[in-house]
Amino acid sequence: MADLGAACLWMALALATYSLAASVAGQLRGAPALVDSGRKAAYVLVVVLLVATLSLVQSFIARDFSLAYVAAHSNLAMPNIYTWVAFYAGNEGSLLYIAFALSAMAAVAIWLAPASTRPTLAWTVAVLMFIEVFFLAVMGFMANPFQRLPFAVPDGQGINPLLTHFGMFFHPPALMAGLVGISIPLAFSLGGLIGGRAGDEWIDAGRAWGVGIWALLAVGLLLGSWWAYTILGWGGFWFWDPVENAAFMPWIALTAFVHSIMVQKRRGMFRMWNIVLIDVAFGLALYGMFMNRGGPVPSVHSFGASTLGWVFLLFLAVGVVVPLAIFFWRYDLMRSAQRLDSMLSREAAFLVNNLLLLGIAFATLWGTVYPLLSRLFAEQEITVARPFYDQVNGPLMLALVLLMGVGPLLPWRRANLQSLRRALLLPGAVALATVAVLLVVGIRQPYAVIGFALCALVSASIAAEWVRGVIARRRSVGDNPAIGFVRLIMANRPRYGGYVVHLAVVMVALGVVGQSFYGVQRDVVLSPGESVTIGNHRMVFVDTAALAFADRTEFRSTVELYRDEQLIEVMHPRRTFHPDHNMASTRAAIRSTPVADFYVVPSENREDGAVGFRILVNPLVWWMWAAGPVMIAGAVIALWPARAPVRRSVVAASPAAGAAD
Repeated sequence: MADLGAACLWMALALATYSLAASVAGQLRGAPALVDSGRKAAYVLVVVLLVATLSLVQSFIARDFSLAYVAAHSNLAMPNIYTWVAFYAGNEGSLLYIAFALSAMAAVAIWLAPASTRPTLAWTVAVLMFIEVFFLAVMGFMANPFQRLPFAVPDGQGINPLLTHFGMFFHPPALMAGLVGISIPLAFSLGGLIGGRAGDEWIDAGRAWGVGIWALLAVGLLLGSWWAYTILGWGGFWFWDPVENAAFMPWIALTAFVHSIMVQKRRGMFRMWNIVLIDVAFGLALYGMFMNRGGPVPSVHSFGASTLGWVFLLFLAVGVVVPLAIFFWRYDLMRSAQRLDSMLSREAAFLVNNLLLLGIAFATLWGTVYPLLSRLFAEQEITVARPFYDQVNGPLMLALVLLMGVGPLLPWRRANLQSLRRALLLPGAVALATVAVLLVVGIRQPYAVIGFALCALVSASIAAEWVRGVIARRRSVGDNPAIGFVRLIMANRPRYGGYVVHLAVVMVALGVVGQSFYGVQRDVVLSPGESVTIGNHRMVFVDTAALAFADRTEFRSTVELYRDEQLIEVMHPRRTFHPDHNMASTRAAIRSTPVADFYVVPSENREDGAVGFRILVNPLVWWMWAAGPVMIAGAVIALWPARAPVRRSVVAASPAAGAAD
């Protein structure tokens, strides 16, 4: 199987190179058969890389320790269920996954390409295959997952203990596929520019793939936060780690793109701006891959020491310079069909939204690279910590939430203050009522009050839009409220799918504000039978059992949680020592409710049986994890294709026809 995989890897490189060359040559020479051949090679590439992927997976299942990659990331004690995680646990396997994911998405994108992109589709294929060739060449010459050891070792080193978590089945593949998936809308935009079509031909494909990849990255980021929350033992979900930032920044830029391209589709505006946005998103995605593979900043999220950093840095330079050069080459062809009529309009709201999002992205980029710049120019490394990001990005994010509530209420082209005041009356009243309630119950932290009030404003504005739409349908066609609501959403799926996504963002904001400003933390050491009280909860430490496994020793504690002296749950936090890796991992026990999480994680196990616990009460964090399915639902609604109108032919009545009837 390993030999088959290695052969498929080289075959894939040959296919991708041929597809690139055939697409370019066929387009330049006006040879449709050659262009078609290049497109079909891209389809075959998916099958070949699938065989290579399955070959590596089978090598893990068979514990083929003659392969260096399998020996480095698995052992005899690893359960087979973690084979998929071990597959992309290091550079070589993750590059194979990225190459396969890109080939699959590229094949689907080429197959489903709108008719408007067909004249320049060969250039789109060429761009995608150029990126594919890079990853395949890096694997073939520098990071081959099928490279053999001089001799087979009896056992492997084992998987990183931090990766033995349910979230790892989805978080890394979602992020890796999302980052490389930004290539798809980029390729459609560059294909159009290279082919001399710089209008609106590519926006349907760009919007569909932009929204899909955005949702994939969003789910990956949420799952990564959940992984950090449950296994790293510090009780938080986001640390502004350099590699976290590297995945966050392209998602932010893509958020700006999927908003802005709607203006181009609706009004023919922001053509240049959208090209810039997708170029920025792609450049930030390449930066994320660079940081994750041999980047200069260590992180718990990055792969181990690697010599691939300079290769990805070089590709980052190409990925920034080449699209920029094409942009300026075709600059004169990209003039928008319309101009901005008023700063008090939905188009202006989208523009301000984009500027805020890019402000967050570049503030995060500055904080991420500042330690490197200080090391380079000041000969001392100055670390940028969480307070910087909170102080800079916090107000920008609050402004974004405000815009989410106000922007959809503005009409296209031009609004007046009177209509805006009327539209904001109900949402504003709900926000003010929320502030009053918060003050009455004792919540007075300014940022928290503002955050909760803005969440109420956005929710009320979305609800008001839905209610108005349902009432209008009832008056016009007589739909009952439930059916009218469903038909309202189906009638304008991009708009109302976006509203559902906005509700998911509100849910995330609730979790962030609740945990950031009102979380409670206690560090205690308890002997069996002792207890600690936090608020109206009392936790009793029962005992700890030591469980020996082939590759680890697991200390599983049992604690009882009481509320108002009533037992509500028995929890089992655990701490595990892995001698082969000389490291300990933890698994928090969490009782999660929509009101608050009760979070317990062991920090140390003493010889006398006492255990050190970190106990946290994190308000509203449940809403963050619940936001994931809501976000997916919104993206699916926005992308769901509308039913094609049924065309009925009208036959003129005639005596013969009447007689025949």
